[in-house]
Amino acid sequence: MGPATQLVAGGRRAEWTQGIVNPPVWRASTVLFDSVAAMRAASARPNDGLYYGRRGTPTQWALADALTALEPGAEGTMLYPSGVSAVAGALLSVLKSGDELLMVDSAYEPTRAFCRTVLTPMGVTTRFYDPTVGAGIADLIGDRTAAILMESPGSLTFEVQDVPAICAVARARGVATVLDNTWATPLLFRAIEKGVDLTVLACTKYIVGHSDAMLGSVTAAPGRFGGLRDLVHAYGIHVAPDDAYLGSRGLRTLAVRMRQHEAGGLAVARWLADQPQVARVVHPALPGCPGHALWARDFSGASGLFGFVLAGGDDAARTALIDGLVHFGIGYSWGGYESLAIPVDPAALRTATRWTADGPMVRLHIGLEDPADLIADLAAGLQRYARAR
Repeated sequence: MGPATQLVAGGRRAEWTQGIVNPPVWRASTVLFDSVAAMRAASARPNDGLYYGRRGTPTQWALADALTALEPGAEGTMLYPSGVSAVAGALLSVLKSGDELLMVDSAYEPTRAFCRTVLTPMGVTTRFYDPTVGAGIADLIGDRTAAILMESPGSLTFEVQDVPAICAVARARGVATVLDNTWATPLLFRAIEKGVDLTVLACTKYIVGHSDAMLGSVTAAPGRFGGLRDLVHAYGIHVAPDDAYLGSRGLRTLAVRMRQHEAGGLAVARWLADQPQVARVVHPALPGCPGHALWARDFSGASGLFGFVLAGGDDAARTALIDGLVHFGIGYSWGGYESLAIPVDPAALRTATRWTADGPMVRLHIGLEDPADLIADLAAGLQRYARAR
């Protein structure tokens, strides 16, 4: 099946839907058995059917099954109540006290915070590396290195990493690889095929697609799923069935939404690149963005998230641009149908590399609105920025 067909068909097993188009919402804590013998039999195989609500129902299994199907070669998927918890779950499944984690320097700030507040106290050392290192990661792997975390593209500065090269080196050295694939989703970048061991999605974003549910997932390559699942059960991690249902429903339209996000995003990005008030546009699909050649080689499309750097000015001028926007909301997250604009300051987060720019930066998420309306809105915003300068 093609990817769009997989999105429609995934997770819709007959025993889960029983003729209904969408897998229904099963809300459950206690599961009743016909006898003590039946309960004991279920207890002996708690991962193979209805056992206890915390272990899931067809509502959660349907979404996990559909996400696994999008990653050819994957063994399975576990769900989490947020993207950050998914990143944490993936890392904890491959790290122990005394280990070292190599973390890309362009990583999402809450991921960095998890390393600082959780991994460091438990005795795991985090070392940050240049997102453009590629196969040069071999020079950074030490005796204690147990895992490498990638985020490609980075969620603020959008460097595309050479994921296949990093994974090849890691596999040869026995090091686990984790990728935050939220920007592209498996629709645009099939991580398991590229050699990734554990691929993470903040499903809150493009999978749900409507800014109304928190959700995360980790899909595992063969040999990595058992440890991931055991840790989820040990920590008592559970995703509410209503949120899983919203994830499954959003998944069905992911292909058409991503095409619109890509088209709108590119239209706005190319327009911005021609504006005198803009120093540069940072979009992986545009030549000049770090890793553009890798994006062209490895990705089948682009999403709607990118940034642009203003030509001089300060935070006050940037704020004047953003505050007056009509069609862009001001808020965290992205991946919904609505466009968003926020100020970002990547330099403060870097430790292994330097981020330099001619002026302040704005991150945009291009939603499903008419691109002409978004461009007109930004044109007025750039005029406010110019006056504020």
